[in-house]
Amino acid sequence: MSLTRGNGPLAKPARGSLNFDLRAAAPAHVLYLHDVPQRIRGRFAGETVVDTRRAVMLHETGLPPQWYVPLEDVRKDVLEPTEHTTHCPFKGDASYWTVRVGDRVATNAVWSYPDPLPGCPPLSGLAAFYLDRFDAWFEEDEPVLGHPRDPFHRVDTRRTSRHVVVRADGETVAESRRAVALFETGLPTRYYLPPADVRLDRLDSSTTTTVCPYKGIATYHDVRVGDAVHADAVWSYHDPLPEARAVDGYLSFLGQGIEVIVDGEAATG
Repeated sequence: MSLTRGNGPLAKPARGSLNFDLRAAAPAHVLYLHDVPQRIRGRFAGETVVDTRRAVMLHETGLPPQWYVPLEDVRKDVLEPTEHTTHCPFKGDASYWTVRVGDRVATNAVWSYPDPLPGCPPLSGLAAFYLDRFDAWFEEDEPVLGHPRDPFHRVDTRRTSRHVVVRADGETVAESRRAVALFETGLPTRYYLPPADVRLDRLDSSTTTTVCPYKGIATYHDVRVGDAVHADAVWSYHDPLPEARAVDGYLSFLGQGIEVIVDGEAATG
């Protein structure tokens, strides 16, 4: 979620209210570029191949935020230009490079817009990256999970005495007045319950994991009621990022056949 996604003011369609007609004032597809104060580094095959204090972040309608860094801050000795090109109707024609360090190769992992279209933010001379083709990325000395963290995205947690009941196929599998409500930009409120308030005998471990740039790495459980199994209907964060520290080890529920009732009303899915 960001300025251009979810409930951000530049998202399409808009989910909030403004005192002017944004659709008339702004184009259907928005590009917004701004400076990044953090030092950004990218590692590949044991080598630091990107190291910059001059990164910028591009926000674009419907897409996660993307770092662009000066080409001078990317090691030229590991870049090999390729014939691959792509066209963006809002930014122009992109040229690509493959990254090669020893026997490790990341094909077409770096791109740039040498001649951006008129009206596009100043991207000439900057490079962007498929982050998942590198081994690791860092903001200052902290590792980056998933995509770059959007400075306009928030995660807030609040302990709550609201009555939270979770049912699977009509059977109560969790009930608590000690939950933590997690509020995240562009997403419905999620309720995380302490394990002591959950029917752990109804949970089976799953091998699924997911990565959130703002909360950390989530592990999952299936919910089993009789012969029915609700796959990956429960998740939790162990050792979450600081913004989500209050939900460490707590359990949240979502999925087909799962009801989350808060003070007698169904929670937003």
